[in-house]
Amino acid sequence: MKLTEKEKFILEGKEGRLKQVALENIVRYADVLGAEELCEITKATVFCGAHNYLNVCETNDFHELFSKMNLGKDEKIPFDKTYEKCYIQSCVSPCDQFEFEALHQSKEYFDKNSNFIDECRKAGVTITGSCAPYLTGWLPIQGEHFVTTESGVTTIGNSLWGAMGNSDGIEAAFWSAICGRTPKWGNHVKENRYATHHVRIEADIDNLIEWDLLGKAIGMKLPTSSRPVVDGNFKNVDFTKLAQLFTTISMASNCEICHVAGYTPEARDVEDAFKGHKSQGEIIITNEDLQEAYDLMCDEGSADIEFVSLGCPHYNIDMIKKVAEYLEGKKIHSGVHFMLWTVYPVKSMSDLNGYTKVIEEAGGKIYTSSCPTTVGNVFLDKYSNFVFDSYKQARSVKSDTDKPVYYGDMYNCMDAAIAGRWEENNRWKK
Repeated sequence: MKLTEKEKFILEGKEGRLKQVALENIVRYADVLGAEELCEITKATVFCGAHNYLNVCETNDFHELFSKMNLGKDEKIPFDKTYEKCYIQSCVSPCDQFEFEALHQSKEYFDKNSNFIDECRKAGVTITGSCAPYLTGWLPIQGEHFVTTESGVTTIGNSLWGAMGNSDGIEAAFWSAICGRTPKWGNHVKENRYATHHVRIEADIDNLIEWDLLGKAIGMKLPTSSRPVVDGNFKNVDFTKLAQLFTTISMASNCEICHVAGYTPEARDVEDAFKGHKSQGEIIITNEDLQEAYDLMCDEGSADIEFVSLGCPHYNIDMIKKVAEYLEGKKIHSGVHFMLWTVYPVKSMSDLNGYTKVIEEAGGKIYTSSCPTTVGNVFLDKYSNFVFDSYKQARSVKSDTDKPVYYGDMYNCMDAAIAGRWEENNRWKK
């Protein structure tokens, strides 16, 4: 590999053992990928907290666990420093930032998670606890190299901002956050980012759930490792709708970059997205495709419900405002746990603007820094069915349970929460 003098210096251990091991792992990763050099990382999100998968390592010592699980080393190497030129935020943790009883978690586990997060903070990670780091200023610009543990953020970063990143995984994101390098490969190479498939949208796409379903519908037809350019006569497009599309297409396929003609920076039009390359195929999306995508995710029938969750990705302040306006003067059914998920700085804005008070007076609750599927079965096992307003949450829960999962837009979910019952007329129909 072609290494800079700085990188050689780090590999010799002259900037400490932690940075040395992180870069050794990055170099091994680059060798496997066939990358000839590394590139500098200046934005990162990392997966902090006492996540359930870490339980395979039987220790409560954070630094021992970090060394084994994230560095791949039996020697204990303190995680006490990150790359000084990289802005690093924490992704979701398995606990709310402040509460545990409402999520059926023990105080012992909550304290353990808080300790793990605090150790990451001491190392230089800004603790936000969000799958939507753009809500708190994490905004890589066009051409900037980033790493992230969040699939949707990979696609949003590449597509909407023209930044450069791959789906590297939890451990590799930590290595990059520590040493400031990642293999210059895949989406980090400008010549690899052109569109491969033309996706023509004949469906009527307007509200947020339709953008959510569009991601699923495209993902079902998209060949592996493709880079689509989406082409449609869209109206009222905004950041939230595009972010929902990119979040869902990353779950419904392995798509890491999705151009949208006329809206994303590397696709001023369809021709621009292909950068002189021929299309490898055309995909057409109709209203019938949206309906098929919806029917796959929302169980049939009606039922009394116990659980309604909004916010995947985490809600921004305008979406919380819409919830408060709709719920004002109404009451959530007493048998329903109604939750809305966001990041704690946005909740503070909600508190200040009075939205939190309205939602709580209606019987709901705003939670931060996690989500139902990240909290996991200790929480989800308490309920007999689920209502979500996002494909990602619905799919994640469906993969882990045989219990009914219902899926609708924000307003249909709130109607169900108020009635205490999911009805057939709550279903989305085109």
